[in-house]
Amino acid sequence: MALPFLPGNSFNKSLGKTKFHKSHHFDVENETSLMVGAQKPGIGGEPLLGQKYKPRNTVFPRGDGTYLPSWVAFDRQVLSFDAFYQEAVHEKREEQYRVRNCKIYFYLEDDSIQVLEPRLKNAGIPQGTLIRRHRIPRPPPNDDEFYTAEDFNIGSEICLYSKVFKITDCDQFTQNFLRKMGTNVQRPANPPEDPYMNYRKAIDDAMNPLRPYEKYDTLKQFLDHDRHVLRFYCHWDDSESLFGDAREMILHYYLADDTMEIREVIPPNSGRDAVPVFLKRGKLPKNPSSLPQPGVNTDRTVLNVFGPTGHGSRYILDNLKTGAVNNEFYTDCDLSLGSTLSVWGRKFVICDCDNFTREYYKTKYGIEDMTPVTYKQEKVTQISKQAPPFNGFGSEEDSLCSCNSLLPKPPKRDFVKFMERDRCGLDSNVLRFLAQMVTKKPIDQGRRFIISYFLSDDTILVFEPPVRNSGIAGGRFLERTRVKKPNQMRYNTEQSEYYSATDLYVGAQVEFNNFKFILTDADEYAFKFMEDNSHVFVKSNIDAVVQKLATRLGTNKEDVQAFFARTDPAGTGYLPYEKFREMVLTVEPTLTEQEIMTVARQYSDRRSDLILDTDKLIAIMQEELRKKNFEDFSVLVASFRHQDKNCTGYLDRETIRREFAAQHIPIPEDMLRAALSVAKTAENNNELVLYEDFINSLNWRDHPVLSIQYQPVVVDETWCGTKPQNQISNVNYRPLLQRIFGDMQDRPEITP
Repeated sequence: MALPFLPGNSFNKSLGKTKFHKSHHFDVENETSLMVGAQKPGIGGEPLLGQKYKPRNTVFPRGDGTYLPSWVAFDRQVLSFDAFYQEAVHEKREEQYRVRNCKIYFYLEDDSIQVLEPRLKNAGIPQGTLIRRHRIPRPPPNDDEFYTAEDFNIGSEICLYSKVFKITDCDQFTQNFLRKMGTNVQRPANPPEDPYMNYRKAIDDAMNPLRPYEKYDTLKQFLDHDRHVLRFYCHWDDSESLFGDAREMILHYYLADDTMEIREVIPPNSGRDAVPVFLKRGKLPKNPSSLPQPGVNTDRTVLNVFGPTGHGSRYILDNLKTGAVNNEFYTDCDLSLGSTLSVWGRKFVICDCDNFTREYYKTKYGIEDMTPVTYKQEKVTQISKQAPPFNGFGSEEDSLCSCNSLLPKPPKRDFVKFMERDRCGLDSNVLRFLAQMVTKKPIDQGRRFIISYFLSDDTILVFEPPVRNSGIAGGRFLERTRVKKPNQMRYNTEQSEYYSATDLYVGAQVEFNNFKFILTDADEYAFKFMEDNSHVFVKSNIDAVVQKLATRLGTNKEDVQAFFARTDPAGTGYLPYEKFREMVLTVEPTLTEQEIMTVARQYSDRRSDLILDTDKLIAIMQEELRKKNFEDFSVLVASFRHQDKNCTGYLDRETIRREFAAQHIPIPEDMLRAALSVAKTAENNNELVLYEDFINSLNWRDHPVLSIQYQPVVVDETWCGTKPQNQISNVNYRPLLQRIFGDMQDRPEITP
């Protein structure tokens, strides 16, 4: 019951109101007063008397849920409707109009609409997206408004750009959503039939046979197991037949269509022709019979024939297939290790399978035990082919090629080794050694030779540097060629052995064409190459040499230290190379010069190497940054300040290095570490670096330094050997002793 509208019974609508602004309703245009704010509200934003707002967007009813905007609450939520529209067809006898079924999608997040037409086979008209997704205005005179969700319902007609779409159905989500909005959803209706599609269907039906054959749906099996093949290794013992023997077969079972294929493994020199397949791919029957007469195996059986023979006759087919012949074929469940297959009368024993087949049977049938069956016979020891002895003409490889084929071919060169070990830039791949001739002739005892070993083709070049007033011209002593090892038969059936890279080391004695040489030194590249490949060059393996010394020294650490103390009375920890060599030979006389120099190089005095030219290093780093066009030094300083939480101006080296890597600063890692090692640090902590000063030293834009002209490294072609004492001045023996006595108990044995 409502209260009468009397004083004291009405409520003041202004109570609690905070907005009292007034909209602009009237204005003057062309000296005429007009009302321009018909759609604007009244005082405080309330509608005027009798004023109704046209909805700009869909109005959703308020519920108990959250008050999120529509573009958040209804994200990825779409109303789907089934609709159709009629399209007139002119001047065509088969059809006067065409019914085109469509899908209308209404996106709740922004009230946009999209219309799609499903593609039909051989439709002859463009289909797909009819109207792209956007907000569609209503037809005139309400073209200033847009369609909302309230305009859509089953049975309603929507005019979209002069095309009238009638909605016939919707999905379950759309139906539930419209009901929650308060819309009375109508029942679905069927769209009218398209006369042209009925005409096309009648034509297609006329093309189908009146008595179709049965169809077997094998598409799913093909899609699931396409390119999945089971592989079995079989054995066929045909030794009972005349000139028969045991033969190996490979059976392929194709899971896509249950067919089999058998291929024969033909060993070399077996006398059999290499046929493509032993059994062509197809289904293998379990009980094969003779070839049936034509018409025996058919899909249907004829019961009776009516009418005359020929044109006009009719017949009745047997749908029960009472006279059909059913053949059983092998399937994957019939194949197992040890089972016997009848391949058109031949007994095949399945002996083994591959890993994919094992996993397939384990997954599908749960078979865990797939033990192979032994079927291969022991191989008969083949007699090695013996080549005839070398006849002395040409090289041994060339003469051997003339024995391998009727048409002689030149020996093949190891092209891969040549490409890997050929000269590339500063990497020469040539090992050079200084040698001295071993002879009793006084004139030849003072001669020095340079032995160059080329890794690309295992050839050796011997060069004698000319010495003034020696009476010997010098030059090439031995042309570049492969050198045979001594004491080998000249005319032998086996290939001769040649000197390899592992046969050359400092202290080794070699013999080239009856001239004996002892290697006394090597260049820096040879030492570095052999140390980098110490697994091949055992004489340069520091672990093997240290183990030898550890075995000879034993476990008495005090006696060894006293022995070194007598050699080094001052206790500096360093020994000259000559004294170190004499001491090592006293401990282990079997060590070669190469092994002694390997230890000396490993523990040489490197105190002079730690001195860095700071100015040159900064110039090189600025040149690198200038080449890469890096100028973001302010960004780098800002990131360092962000890392410096306490604003001390210092950061540790690891943080600076990690930030350089994160910012992708184009500076090599080793160069950055060297620069950080000489950067300014804090007074009380050497690990903290003054990062702003370090960045300013790299800033080539604001703080440039004098650029340094790079000098390319040139290989010394006139190298005549260097003395070990010039390469290694002093040896630091304390780390060597610490390694020997610290690791000798748990170090694995290394066989040199």
